[in-house]
Amino acid sequence: MPATLDLVRALGWLDPRRYLDSPPATPAQLTRYHTPDYVAALERAEAEQSVPPEVRERHHIGAHGNPVYREVFRRPATSAGGAILAARLTRQGGIVHVPGAGTHHAFPDRAAGFCYINDPVLGLLEWLDLGLANILYLDIDAHHGDGVEFAFRDDPRVFTLSVHEAGRWPFTGRLEDRAGGHARNIPVPQGFNDTEMDHVLHAAILPILRHLRPEGVMIQCGADALEEDPLARLSLSNNAHQAVVRAVMEEAPRLIVTGGGGYNPWTVARCWTAIWGTLDHRPMPERLPPAAEAVLRGLEWYRAAGRNPPPHWFTTLVDAPRPGPLRPEVIEACAAVLEGLPAPVRPARAG
Repeated sequence: MPATLDLVRALGWLDPRRYLDSPPATPAQLTRYHTPDYVAALERAEAEQSVPPEVRERHHIGAHGNPVYREVFRRPATSAGGAILAARLTRQGGIVHVPGAGTHHAFPDRAAGFCYINDPVLGLLEWLDLGLANILYLDIDAHHGDGVEFAFRDDPRVFTLSVHEAGRWPFTGRLEDRAGGHARNIPVPQGFNDTEMDHVLHAAILPILRHLRPEGVMIQCGADALEEDPLARLSLSNNAHQAVVRAVMEEAPRLIVTGGGGYNPWTVARCWTAIWGTLDHRPMPERLPPAAEAVLRGLEWYRAAGRNPPPHWFTTLVDAPRPGPLRPEVIEACAAVLEGLPAPVRPARAG
């Protein structure tokens, strides 16, 4: 995330008149969704840098892939504050980008998938509290947005749509899972490519958007669906993320765009910076200027690919397209999610 902002600055795309630091959410704001015991446990974990066995067992802090680190409370509280602020800033309309948010796996009383606070849920709840009653949450992370779907499983005001790798952790989000009718899931096969994402966009995402006519859309743009990410087996280029954002922003009266997963620092920074530029109608440079290239050359990654990164990870912002075959399972999934969509909700005026 810091590399994204460094790259945005290096490109001259950070307008100080329109940039705000995310304020940390208060415990009272966090308990709009999370339990008081869980929030208090996170605060103690940061202060003490350890958790007792009963806390690990109950809240999954320091266990199940959710390590205790120096800012284990402040970091997620700040992303949550950004999501809440984004909802307030878009009360009357507009677009806000919160690349530091997107931790979509956290549950009310436990961490999951390196997500400690569910900032998408808190941002969506803020929209609801402001009077919106028809919201679309769109998740294109490689992993199913299980925590957000769970949060709104009984609330028809929020329709959740997740496009994710089939058979990938958390092993939820099957095609037939619909959370009472106001959720849809498109599990896609390994090797999911730009051609297939273009089909998903035009055969499922945009038809659902146009059917529901939501008052607000939140897009979670996890970068782990890109081909170079080590924690998934999808094959998108960052053109696919830009295309989804570009298409949705033209039709959403209110739009919040978050980050999400992503475990290759070069692809994450390049993808989210390109999304920033897309939202701000910036022309994409064919070759990065020296200051931007220096940001990318300053990154480190302790995996095999990080020891010998290809030159375009340093010199370009936009990937080469990655077209491929359009497989029958993708076509069939898109058709299936359009069946039985709920009736559109009459837009409510934000109060």
